[in-house]
Amino acid sequence: MVNDPLIEQFVTDLRPVRRRSLWRDALTLAVLAGVEIGAVLGFGLMRPDMPHAMHMMSFWWKAIGLLLIVGLGGASALVSLDPTRSPRQGLRWLGVTALVLFALGWLVDALQAGPEVLWLRLDPAHGMVCARKIVELALPAVLALGVIVRRGAPVDVRGTAWVTGIAGAAFGALVFTLACPFDDPLYLVVWYSLACALVACSTRLVLPWLIRW
Repeated sequence: MVNDPLIEQFVTDLRPVRRRSLWRDALTLAVLAGVEIGAVLGFGLMRPDMPHAMHMMSFWWKAIGLLLIVGLGGASALVSLDPTRSPRQGLRWLGVTALVLFALGWLVDALQAGPEVLWLRLDPAHGMVCARKIVELALPAVLALGVIVRRGAPVDVRGTAWVTGIAGAAFGALVFTLACPFDDPLYLVVWYSLACALVACSTRLVLPWLIRW
């Protein structure tokens, strides 16, 4: 046929593509997460008052809440790499989860907040440091997810970028809970949310350019 040479030209340089496995991708991310958590513990960065913190409602509120967001965001990102699946349902669940966590945070705050004034509770000097560290800890997770996403075939690249950024940001915040000495719900909502928003928005802007359309 007349088209045979043209087809041959197109396929000459093609190489076999390794078949994607959702479980392999999830295992890779789990291993990387374990390495990062192990590094934090290995360098002695765990907060010294951890035994006391584990008896506080606010500590478990932030730890379990972030774990839920990491799980939902990561699962939504991996599932969306299938061209027949969309991350939009995952984004909706993330929004609902965030609202529920904010409401629970308000309840925890009402039960344990002290008499300090707003400015002292926010503690901007330490808050900016915490936000920076969360961003730094989130970068490895975002990069790992980005590599996996680039190998996939997402149809809604913007939605995939959002859930990737949210999952990576929440993971950085989750790891930081092992070292962060602050448990005031107001402080956590402001500075953790700021750091996660920076990571998620940056990922949303950059990742679509790296995904194969």
